[in-house]
Amino acid sequence: MSTPIECERKFLIRYPDLNVLTAAQGVRISEITQTYLLSPAHITDRVRARTTNGNTVYTRTQKIRITAVSAEEYESEISKNEYDELLKNVDPARTPVHKTRYVVPVGKHLAEIDLYPFWQRQAIMEVELSREDEEFIIPPFIEIIREVTSDVRYKNARLAHSVPAEEV
Repeated sequence: MSTPIECERKFLIRYPDLNVLTAAQGVRISEITQTYLLSPAHITDRVRARTTNGNTVYTRTQKIRITAVSAEEYESEISKNEYDELLKNVDPARTPVHKTRYVVPVGKHLAEIDLYPFWQRQAIMEVELSREDEEFIIPPFIEIIREVTSDVRYKNARLAHSVPAEEV
């Protein structure tokens, strides 16, 4: 059995026009709360509640970073009871991260655009890839400020600890 590898690129973007974003072909919108659990320094352990169209799915994800772009990722769906039980191991140094995620199909990829309540002028866009050098298309209505794949300040685990000031 092979190790599951997540490969994604991350971009700091200008806050998108919500009218354009919600009208995008095939868009899916979810409310997400992810909470980080106590874990060894080399592992990121989190639980997530993701609500889409009134239906909430709970997951647990453990990541071990390989490169700035890739990580071993172990993710499984869990019950509400398991979620509540795992919340007893919350990392007290981090606050839960709340975001609204817009998933937009673009070519053969999905652009995941995360809007956070602590920013009004910028947001994050992630694109999952099958390999680090894979080409992809940026949605035409997205304005990239810069790539932040290697900038640890923009990892959700870090946003749970401290939020960088807006750049735009």
